[in-house]
Amino acid sequence: MACGNCVTSEEGAQIFAQNQKAFFKVLNLNKKCDTSLHRLVVASVSPQSVPYFAVKFRLSVCEAARKLCGFLKSLGVQHVFDTTIAADFSILETQRDFIQRFRRQTQDEHAFPMFASACPGWMQYAERVLGDSVTPHICTAKSTQQIMGSLVKGYFASHKNLSPDKIFHLTIAPCYDRKMEALREDYYTALYKCRDVDCVLTSGEIMQIMEQRNFSIKEVEASPLENVFAGNTCEFVRHEGIGSDGYLAHIFRHAAKELFDMDVKEITYKTLKNKDFQEVCLEKDGETVLRFAAAYGFRNIQNMVLKLRKGKFHYHFVEVLACPGGCLNGKGQAQTLDGKPERATLHEMEEAYTLVPVQSPENNPHIQELYLNWLEGAESQKTREMLHTKLVPVSQAGARPDMKW
Repeated sequence: MACGNCVTSEEGAQIFAQNQKAFFKVLNLNKKCDTSLHRLVVASVSPQSVPYFAVKFRLSVCEAARKLCGFLKSLGVQHVFDTTIAADFSILETQRDFIQRFRRQTQDEHAFPMFASACPGWMQYAERVLGDSVTPHICTAKSTQQIMGSLVKGYFASHKNLSPDKIFHLTIAPCYDRKMEALREDYYTALYKCRDVDCVLTSGEIMQIMEQRNFSIKEVEASPLENVFAGNTCEFVRHEGIGSDGYLAHIFRHAAKELFDMDVKEITYKTLKNKDFQEVCLEKDGETVLRFAAAYGFRNIQNMVLKLRKGKFHYHFVEVLACPGGCLNGKGQAQTLDGKPERATLHEMEEAYTLVPVQSPENNPHIQELYLNWLEGAESQKTREMLHTKLVPVSQAGARPDMKW
């Protein structure tokens, strides 16, 4: 999304500054300078990044996660976090928003369709190009990356008795748009002059560091991913859904049960125009009561928006992702030198990811504890501040919603 329609020159410079030099600058200062100036270096790893390393090193996803963790710690990173709990929060907050919208739909013209907010490329496009004809339809729940930022600079920092600026938070992600997301104004704390996420490196950039250091998969000591409770993650898990964190599947099942008292065992996806636009429907007494869709890639997104503006897009919820195929196909991994997807690698990544055990957000034992003890309740103001963002449509000169992708 780094084009003139969505990124200013100043933002472009800030994105470029998020590179391995910035990362190693902090690591090197920790080795040399006064200990009072040291920063605790923490890395959060996206679940969709790990399959890339698994395929590259011929390991299972779980083994690759442990080796990646060991490599990062060998560089000087003190903690490497599993981000599953942040994804759990994002899904749960999104489903809460959906249920509330469903119940007020007769009073709110913007209630439906509701668009997921997990993809930074989509969010940037919606705010900078599409504007307020679309933004009221977007869920305000933060993405997994930014909820992880709140957990690290909020919950984890307080338990370590550190101010947020004393922590350097690196995230490893499958796409470059995460760098732009980290720069959003509401992810900056003026009091401490720091961001929730200090630096984003893509999976491919981490692979470059490995190659520069002649990384040996056999020699590096495996280390388990950690959680923000200062414990180790027993098992690497994922949510339902191959290309993403499974928002559609989880919210569909929850809404079916909560709104219509129906238990959905198997979800049947109907492919429409192409494999990246799929539909899921729930029928009751011969009537379609829920209509969900997955729209991946900007061609599908553009068609979706055009139909929305014509009043012909009749869905309740849409999982929107900028990359065709979803997050595993992020431009920061599994790409050829000319920027095209490595099809064989991507296929292997998808196969490896399907073997990872699936866990429902409600089954995470720490979620309710955090809602109660850290966030002061699921409906509290603190929950809104920590787990939600503000959508700000911005008019950009030259922005063209009819751009051909």
